[in-house]
Amino acid sequence: MANAPTDFRQLKEEELKKYLHDTIQVPQDLQSNVLVTTLDKIYNWSRRSSMWPLLFGLACCAIEMIATAASRYDLARFGMEVMRPSPRQSDLMIVSGTVTKKMVPAIVRIYNQMSEPRYVVSMGACATGGGPFKEGYNVVSGIDKYLPVDVYVPGCPPTPEALIYGLLKLHEKVERQSIVSVPWYRKDHSEYVPVPRLGPDIFDPRQVELIKEYTLKAQAGPTEGAEKAAAGPKAKGPAQLSEKARARIEAAKARMKAKKAGQ
Repeated sequence: MANAPTDFRQLKEEELKKYLHDTIQVPQDLQSNVLVTTLDKIYNWSRRSSMWPLLFGLACCAIEMIATAASRYDLARFGMEVMRPSPRQSDLMIVSGTVTKKMVPAIVRIYNQMSEPRYVVSMGACATGGGPFKEGYNVVSGIDKYLPVDVYVPGCPPTPEALIYGLLKLHEKVERQSIVSVPWYRKDHSEYVPVPRLGPDIFDPRQVELIKEYTLKAQAGPTEGAEKAAAGPKAKGPAQLSEKARARIEAAKARMKAKKAGQ
């Protein structure tokens, strides 16, 4: 212990010398007020510290999200205490709850109206994979089928601590991004997501060609579908009626003619 250094300030300066840049000269009176860092660091720090969540909830997970923003857990420590009622003032969408097929078009439309950069957190088992309603006819088995999800928060419902942990993981992802490589600063790049269409069932417009391929195969049958696939796109045409179907049509026409003649 007799040989231990007593001047810890001098020891600290010696350790920091190898990390200092010789060309940067800071005046003595400004050394306690000047911080040298990278543009990515300060840019990501400002975005991470001022995320604006979108104010909407879908089911019981929204109650846990509300509890996270209340006084006991206090999202204000992350600069997220105000949940914006407008998508144009938000950059974080927390999908909290069961996503039904009727609700998906509205969610995608709201996502397209959000300002970039924008992020999506899937909160709970229902939003991530359908949860206990996965086999239901009206429930989507995962919002990631329609929107790009950044962080998944498991649970049914997840606790406020789990949501805070997911937000911290999102902050870590933001801190790793670079202005040079982020998509929203590239030319000819669009993050627009086609709004799903709700009819007898919901489908993604990006999968139209895939749906056509499978439905045409189902109508043509296994052998005829294989022949058409081998022949190429020119072989596609209207389906041919069988002799039995033609006979039924001709009989129906004859009945209608006889009925009109009797009147």
